[in-house]
Amino acid sequence: MSDNGVSSEASAAAEPIRLGGMALRNGLLIHGPSAWAAAARAPDGSIEVASGPKPAFAQGRLGKVPGLRGPLRLAEALAVVPVARWNLRSARLPLEDRRVIAAAVATAAASGLTRRWRAADDGAGAAATREVVVSLLGIVPALAALRDRDLAAYHGVEHKAIGAYEKGSLDPHDAPKEHQRCGSNLIAPLLAFSVAGQVATESLLERPGSIARAVAGTGAVSAAVEVFAFAERNPESVVGRAVHAAGHEIQRVLSTREPSEEQIEVGVAALRAVLGEEGKLKGDGVGADTF
Repeated sequence: MSDNGVSSEASAAAEPIRLGGMALRNGLLIHGPSAWAAAARAPDGSIEVASGPKPAFAQGRLGKVPGLRGPLRLAEALAVVPVARWNLRSARLPLEDRRVIAAAVATAAASGLTRRWRAADDGAGAAATREVVVSLLGIVPALAALRDRDLAAYHGVEHKAIGAYEKGSLDPHDAPKEHQRCGSNLIAPLLAFSVAGQVATESLLERPGSIARAVAGTGAVSAAVEVFAFAERNPESVVGRAVHAAGHEIQRVLSTREPSEEQIEVGVAALRAVLGEEGKLKGDGVGADTF
C-alpha cells in the first residue's frame, strides 16, 4: 500500500484501457473510451470528485476514417471539458484566469493584424513568414496559463497517474512526469501543417475568407493527428523519434513540473474515479474497489 491508501498494483486480469486527460488549475480531468472523471482540491482542502459518461462523436465507421477521426476524437476530448466543469463546481480550468484571457484576446487581435498586412510584392516566402508568426502567437495563451505552477504540476500528475496505470500500478510516485501521448507531441506537426495549409490557401485564393481558413485549419489538425498516431505506432521511426523528442522537451522544460504529495493524491482520486465509471458503464464489475 502507498501512503495515499491505494494498492500499488492493478488487477492482473484487467486489461489497461486508453486514457487521456487535462490538467486543471486545482486538479485533474481524466477520460477513457466511455467515461470521464475529475478531481479537484476544494478551497477547504478537501478533494471533490465527479464522473459520468463521455460524449461520443468518434464511434462506429466515422471514427475509423483517416482525416476525419482526428478532429472527431479531439472534439470528444474538448466536449468533456464543459461537462466536467459543470458537474464539478470547485474545478478551475486553465483559461479561468484574467491573464490568460487577456493574452488570448491580444494574440487574436495581433494574429488578425498580421494576416491583413500585405506588401505589394508579397510572395510565398512572405506568406509563410506571416503564418509562422501567427502560429507562434497562438502559443502565447498556453504559456501565460503555464505561469501557474500548480497547473504545470497537475499536468505532471496527469502523466504520472496515466503512465503508472499503463504499467499496472495505481501509484504515480515513480512514474515520469513526461508522457509519450501528451498533446505537446502535436505541437510541431500542427505548426508545420498549419503554416503549409494557410500558405497554400493564400496561393489559391486572392483573399481567403474565414471559411477557407477554417477548412485549411481542420485539414492541418487531421494531418497532425495522423502523424501523432503514426509516431505512437512507430516510435523508432525517423518521424516517431522527431515527434517524441520535440514533445518530450516541451514537457520537460515548459509544460510539466514535479507535483507535491497533495497533488498526487488528487490525481489518484481522478484515476480511481474514471476506472470505476468505465467499469460501471461496461457492466464488467471492474471499479475502484478492484484495485
